Order: sequence, then C-alpha cells, then structure tokens
Amino acid sequence: KCRTGPLDIVFVIDSSRSVRPFEFETMRRFMMDIISNLDVGPNATRVGVIQYSSQVQNIFSLKTFFTRADMERAINSIIPLAQGTMTGLAIQYAMNVAFTTQEGARPLHKRIPRIAIIVTDGRPQDRVTEVATQARSAGIEIYAVGIQRADMNSLRAMASPPLEEHVFLVESFELIQQFAKQFQDKLCGVDMCVEREHGCQHSCVSTPGSFYCECNPGYRLNVDGKTCSPIDACADGRHGCQHHCVSVRGSYLCRCRAGYYLSQNKRSCTMIDYCSFGNHSCQHECVSIPNGHYCRCRSGFTLQPDGKSCRATDLCNGVDHGCEFKCVSTEGSYHCVCPEGQQLQADGKTCSKCGAGHVDLVMVIDGSKSVRPQNFELVKQFVNRIVDLLEVSPHGTRVGLVQYSSRVRTEFPLNKYHSADEIKKAVMDVEYMEKGTMTGLALKHMVEHSFSELEGARPLSHNIPRIGLVFTDGRSQDDITEWARRAKESGIVMFAVGVGKAVEEELRAIASEPVEQHFSYSADFTTMTHLVENFSLNICPEEGKGETEIRSPCECEALVQFQTNTVAILQSLTEKNILWARSLAQMTARLEDLEKQIANKK
Repeated sequence: KCRTGPLDIVFVIDSSRSVRPFEFETMRRFMMDIISNLDVGPNATRVGVIQYSSQVQNIFSLKTFFTRADMERAINSIIPLAQGTMTGLAIQYAMNVAFTTQEGARPLHKRIPRIAIIVTDGRPQDRVTEVATQARSAGIEIYAVGIQRADMNSLRAMASPPLEEHVFLVESFELIQQFAKQFQDKLCGVDMCVEREHGCQHSCVSTPGSFYCECNPGYRLNVDGKTCSPIDACADGRHGCQHHCVSVRGSYLCRCRAGYYLSQNKRSCTMIDYCSFGNHSCQHECVSIPNGHYCRCRSGFTLQPDGKSCRATDLCNGVDHGCEFKCVSTEGSYHCVCPEGQQLQADGKTCSKCGAGHVDLVMVIDGSKSVRPQNFELVKQFVNRIVDLLEVSPHGTRVGLVQYSSRVRTEFPLNKYHSADEIKKAVMDVEYMEKGTMTGLALKHMVEHSFSELEGARPLSHNIPRIGLVFTDGRSQDDITEWARRAKESGIVMFAVGVGKAVEEELRAIASEPVEQHFSYSADFTTMTHLVENFSLNICPEEGKGETEIRSPCECEALVQFQTNTVAILQSLTEKNILWARSLAQMTARLEDLEKQIANKK
C-alpha cells in the first residue's frame, strides 16, 4: 500500500478512435491496479477519472466515491468516446473543473498534492504546451504516460519537471500492466515521516519527496510549522451565542444566563416559562419573568395581598366616568345608560331625545343576471336618491351596501363612509355581478356581518334602529325562511321591495310585521312609483295582528323619517311619468292621514 499520505489523483484517459476496444481494457486494468494500492478515503487519497477524445467526459469526481469497489464499478462502466484526440482540452478541464474544491479537491492551504495522470496513445490534435504550463502553475503535478504511438515531444511538453521522473513511454498496451507496478513505486516514493526526524508536535503527513505537520482538531499550527496551539473559538466573535460562549478544545458551546434555556439552534436563549408548570395558583393571569413569575389581574380588578387572587373594582366609583345620567359597573368595566325615552349618543356618555331620524341602514340589492345592466343602473340611482335625503355622518345615519347573485359581496360596510357624497360615488362604482339569485345567502350575510359592530353597527344599547332594505327581481334559488326569521328576531326592521318576477310569498317572508306595511312590488323597473303607497304606513302601531307592538319613541321617530325620505325618493324617480299622477295623488292623501294618526298617538 501507498502510505505516503493523502493525494488528490485524477486519471485523464485517452479514449480516441485510435484506441481499440481490447487496448482500452488494458487502460481500465492499469487504473484499477494503481487504485488497488492506494489508501483511499475522504481523509486519505481521493480519486477522479475523466476520459477525452474530441470532447471531455467526467466519469466520477474526487468527491464521488471513497471505496475501491465503487471506483472499479464506475471504471468498468466507461464507454469509450471513439473520436479525436483533444488532449489540451482535457488538461484545461482538469485544471478548471476536476481539481476545484467544488468537485472534491482539498484546499491548497492543506498542501495535499494534486496529481494528474495523463494516459494517451497518439499525438494531440490541439495545443498542449501553454495549457499544461498553466496547470502546473496552478499546483497540479502532471505525469504523462504514452503508449505505443504516443508523441514523445507532446509528453515532455505536458509533464512536470524533472521530466525523467514524470514522462513514461510504454511500448505496447500489453506491457502497461507490468508498468503499473513501476509507476506505483514512483508515485508513492519514500515515507518521509518515517525516514526523517520530522519534529511535528501532533502528526506528520508524508508527501512525495517531502512532509508537513498537522495539528489535532481544536488546535492551530504555529508559525514554526511544527508546534500547535489551542484555538479560542469564541475570540473571533462569530460564534453567534446570545448570552455566553465557552471555548472547548478548539470548538465552543453556548450557555444561557440563569432563568433561560438553550434553544434547539444551540445559540439563542429562551426564557423559562414558569407559568407553564401549572402550580402558580394565579386567579387571573400568570406572568413569567427570569427566575420566577408573578400574578396579574384583568382590567377592572385589583390584586389582593396574597398576590394571587383578584377582586373587582367598582369603576363607577373609582373613575371619572362622565355619564350624563347613570353609570353601571360590570365585571372589569362600566357603561352609561339614559332614561327611558332618550338615547345614548355616539360618545357613549351623553343622552339626547331622538328626532334626527338616525338609523343604521343596510341595503341589499339583487345583482343577478335577470336584472340586466340597464336596470341595475336604475337600482343604483334608487339607492343614491335614498342617500340624498339622509343625514349621513359617523354620529348620524350610517349606510352600508351589499350586492348578491350566486355569491354575496359587501360593497361597503356601515363604517366605511361618513358623508353622502362618498357613499354616492361608491354606489356608482359598484360593478354588476350577474349569475344566480341566492337571496337566503344574502340575508345570512346581512345578519352575521353587515349589522355587526365590527362593520360599524351601533350597539343595541344606543337605541339606533337597524333597517334592512332588500331589493330583488326574481325567485330565490335558495331558502330564505330561516335567515329572514333570524333577521327580524335580531331586531332588524326588514323592508322587501320586489320588481318584475319577484315572488310575493318570498317578499312577505322577508318583510317585518305588519307585512302589508313593509313590502312593495312593481311590475318593472321603470314603473316603481306606486311603491310609494306601500311605504306610506304607520310604523309605530299600537297593535299588530293580535298582539301589541311597543317601540321606543326614538325608534319610531327615526323609522318615520327614514320612511318619509324613501317615499320622497320613489316619487322623484318617476315624477316625469304622467300616467302615475293619479296614484301619486292617492299616495299623498294617505301620507296626510298617516301624519294625523301619529300626531294623535303622541
């Protein structure tokens, strides 16, 4: 075995057409004989093989195999290229690719010899002198082995000096196996670590004709090239330890301060969660700190002397609540209330009698395919006429818009816009959806989302009426009963407006009681004037059908104003239509009668 230390060896094998098949087999045997006497391994000798003709092919690189068996299998599977003889191209590839660290060559500073063994049987068809000089200058030691027809001048131009030790000419392929033993002796030479007094403190590495010293892991070689010193891995500041770095035999490990533990990345530290142990006994919240924990109470509670239990704080007595009428304490909080007949304002503190007609209004418009684009524009105009007569502001009336077809889309929620101009512009920008008519899905969306405080609906305690106005032109493709019922049960006053092929049974199911006063129908989009009649109703009746319906004065007044505004809009949409003049006159008379009824009840 060759015991002179690790080598990086690359065989550069000529597989041009002049090399006959049985001759190429002897070249395979030559490589395997050399490898069989090498101490191969990732930390010993590494071997790579390339073949060339008119092109270069990598058979395996220095990092591919680390056992002789794997290398022999790869060598036996080589298929000769059988073309030209571009030896210079092969040397260029060995220098630029095969002997790079990316392909498995050890770095130059480790001083592991890089050896190229070129085996050829002919004259190169390209220039080799210049590229061979570059390869030798890059630290590659070149052995040139010529067989039979090889050109001696080319071999001498390629090989490293001294030429008598690096140039070999074998008379025939039959003799190359006998030459392998002689070449092995030349390659290995004398083990200089054994023959000389090397003086290395840790270990000696033999190379052909020389040696060098190496240090054990965790040590570095001193400038004398023989002695070794421990490496302080923490000193360069690149350890990445969050808290403490501890040097250990040329390496390091990270440690954490008390109250922390080392994370999985072995560098960062995480505070110990003492609360997670489950024995803190805190009534409300446990807060972990380094080396311990403490208890904390929720807002509105005070931590007791035992440091664990909490007791509610009467915030109405302990803070300047600012309630105009009355402050009501709740667990950890408080809220203001107003006397009957007055409503809590948006500031949550002051009370005032209603009269401005403020409501939370969500209009749900049908955008199905049957509506058609031109009629959808009329619906948008209808919506904007309603907006024109509302006192829109954050503390006044809020307006939201939902469009539906086969799906539901919130065009804008109640808290999106704070002026009529903003809302009208947003309405005109609404795009027609088309497709199906899922009215039930739209009602579900309105109940669960549109009238949520998250989307801008005022709390029920503010006594701001919630009005849902559903506009549809056809039969729903899903069931509306469940969500129409839930809408009314949740306190939403529901109005249903039908046009064209709208189904009266569905409109009645949507509308609030009394139904006759909360739904309307028109034959087509251009003749909606008669809807005025159905909007002219008494929305605060003393009695409904068999039961008394009681509403607060604020809610009644707000609903009256909303209905009055809606009537005015419907009038203006069709005031140019002379055919409906008589119906308008009848509507006016009914409105006057409504006003008298309300006045009498007050």
